[in-house]
Amino acid sequence: MRIPNKDFLFLLLSLFAMNLSAQEYSSEIEGRVYSKNGDVAATHVSNVTQNRGTITDVNGFFDISVKLNDTLIFSAVQFKKKELVVTLEILNTKRLEVFLEEVLTQLSEVVVTPYNLTGDINRDAKRLKIDPIITSSTLGLPNAYVKPKTKNERRLAEADSGKFIEGASYKLDSTFNPMIVINLHKILNRVTGRTQTLKKYVAIDKEIVLLNTVKRSYHDSIYQQELKIPKERINDFMNFCEVDSLYTEVVESNDILRLWEFLERNSLVYRKNNQLD
Repeated sequence: MRIPNKDFLFLLLSLFAMNLSAQEYSSEIEGRVYSKNGDVAATHVSNVTQNRGTITDVNGFFDISVKLNDTLIFSAVQFKKKELVVTLEILNTKRLEVFLEEVLTQLSEVVVTPYNLTGDINRDAKRLKIDPIITSSTLGLPNAYVKPKTKNERRLAEADSGKFIEGASYKLDSTFNPMIVINLHKILNRVTGRTQTLKKYVAIDKEIVLLNTVKRSYHDSIYQQELKIPKERINDFMNFCEVDSLYTEVVESNDILRLWEFLERNSLVYRKNNQLD
């Protein structure tokens, strides 16, 4: 019987060790989902092997932690379910491009139960562990919480800056400064109503930003199929939500699951008030 030499045994052991380490190797990968019509916002990306998940941004980009042979599921109301197994090539490139095919059948025919998912976005989102969203504030970057001013905010600051009257003060050497400077620019803007008008424009800008944030979070089909809001009433439903005292707080929290619960709760009241059920 011939005994393998030491170099051959070392090679076998090395390959075996590399295979074991590859199976345990965990990596954060970036990806993007895309489709023919380009509407890929809020697509659910689920790592069913690790019971973790995330949601794509308005352009379809996402980040998720994976290991070799993990199974990823891509799902949205308007697309067919997509299943992908993580390979060594994916781990090495740390980049995914996933094409989603539009679904032509009803949502009830999209079956995802083999992975303990219901197909109901609301229920599945609550069950999955959502990875934290990485932003400048979560990374602790300088000026992370400083928001750039809008055009109307800059105009308002220019129109209403400074004190009405400045001067008439004592200096450190106890000499009196009799010069008084009257801020005529600020006074005239107040008297003519320009300041008040600019304040209204700033408030309107804020409402538009919040409304666009909500609209970008979910596709119209989700409002129709999940919240049972007719397409022609979606804008009216948005106006209804704006009246809620929690509207601004929920939208500015950037918590997409909290936003969904808020919309779902308001949709029940809206449908009842408008006899849509």
